[in-house]
Amino acid sequence: MNFNQEKLPNWLKRRADVTPDRIALEFEDKAYTFIDLHLRVLETAGRLSGQGMKKGDRVALLIGSHPDSVIIIHACFYVGLEIVMLNSRLTNKELIWQIRDAQPGWILTEAAFTLKAEELGEKIPNVPVFFKEELNRLEKVPNFQALDEFSLQDTATIMYTSGTSGKPKGVIQTYGNHWWSAVGSVLNLGLREEDCWLCSVPIFHISGFSILMRNVIYGIRVILLESFKEKEVNQAIKERSVTIVSVVTAMLNRMIAELQDENYPESFRCMLLGGGPAPLHLLEECIQRGIPVYQTYGMTETSSQIVTLAPEYSINKIGSAGKPLFPSQLKIEVEGREAVPGEAGEIAVAGPNVTPGYLNRKEETVQAIRNGWLFTGDIGYLDEEGFLYVIDRRSDLIISGGENVYPAEIEAVLAKHPAIFEAGVTGMEDEKWGKVPVAFVVLKPGAALSEADAIAHCRELLASYKVPKKILFCSELPRNSSNKLLRRELKEILENKL
Repeated sequence: MNFNQEKLPNWLKRRADVTPDRIALEFEDKAYTFIDLHLRVLETAGRLSGQGMKKGDRVALLIGSHPDSVIIIHACFYVGLEIVMLNSRLTNKELIWQIRDAQPGWILTEAAFTLKAEELGEKIPNVPVFFKEELNRLEKVPNFQALDEFSLQDTATIMYTSGTSGKPKGVIQTYGNHWWSAVGSVLNLGLREEDCWLCSVPIFHISGFSILMRNVIYGIRVILLESFKEKEVNQAIKERSVTIVSVVTAMLNRMIAELQDENYPESFRCMLLGGGPAPLHLLEECIQRGIPVYQTYGMTETSSQIVTLAPEYSINKIGSAGKPLFPSQLKIEVEGREAVPGEAGEIAVAGPNVTPGYLNRKEETVQAIRNGWLFTGDIGYLDEEGFLYVIDRRSDLIISGGENVYPAEIEAVLAKHPAIFEAGVTGMEDEKWGKVPVAFVVLKPGAALSEADAIAHCRELLASYKVPKKILFCSELPRNSSNKLLRRELKEILENKL
């Protein structure tokens, strides 16, 4: 089968025709049916088109988790626009870099990000900035005709993920990637008429965005929360017939603590746990409490989960991420050969949900995708029965509250300080966030710098979750014979100091 030549009907438009009166979206005290969404999306798409936006153009979205944002996303699809999803937690310097790299024709945002948007407008004057609050005042194309179908090879979204070099990479996600991700998930989790997926993860992440795609493809109800609050999530599970929730370890920890001695109802059937390997004690507590945890492994490049462990294996395969979803493949490679069971190596995945490559990054694309396989850089092994165990999400990656934090990016920022000669970054265990970054800094001869000043320097250039929680000053960094930094030794030094 040639996945690259297929077309499918416009997902929301078809869903509104098939099940128009079914509840699609709930937010606070409002509910929207699929026909409600379709009509609002059609109106918004007509106004976007009225600004000269057309199929194949690119637009950057800096938006929060609201129904308006869902409408805007689908409106872009109705026009045929490529969407660059911007992480609102990034600093403006980080956002400006991504916008310049992606070269969108427009930035669409909302009043909550006015200060960010004003600076973006000043720094990138050639890219017009629109506010969602102004959309209703824009001229629209009369009798606007939405796209009737999507070509699965066309780019739907671009999401940036930090590269190990410290430079972010725009991951291209096609309509086919999103479609097959949804298909793979439903073949694994199943589908029930009463299913309701709670979305409290950011929609600018693939974890949240993928829920919006499943919403219209499956025709299920989605409860959208503006942000994660454990009490609100637990209450929704107990009182609003939620059946599926996507979480990372830090979120699940807080939910269990808030739940205290109570239990979730029997109708709740899936706690989809991603964001890195889960600690065994947490999984054991979920088993004892009867919480149906589906451990997963996935990334932006795989359009969400690509490997998942079903609850029936949660005891005898505890710690495993499971097996690849139905349309996907998985292997472990060591020095150009396939690893034997139990042998650790690089995790490689393939399937129609895997990105075709990185935007404007031909070299990185060729390095990462070889013979149809995406080499993730993550280390893991398969047991005798083919279950994946992830040893590290990348040898140096820090996952803090579900956010990917790359040491090289922080090191590059620290190195910009005039007093700093070099820096190395590793992760430290943290009860609240799972892990937090810690920096080892070597000062230039004769230079002086306080920990507070070094952290303040990072705050100016990095999103808050990337800022080191500790700065440790040292005379030199551990390196190998090739002069490469040995971050594993930084971890050992840190453990000895704490």
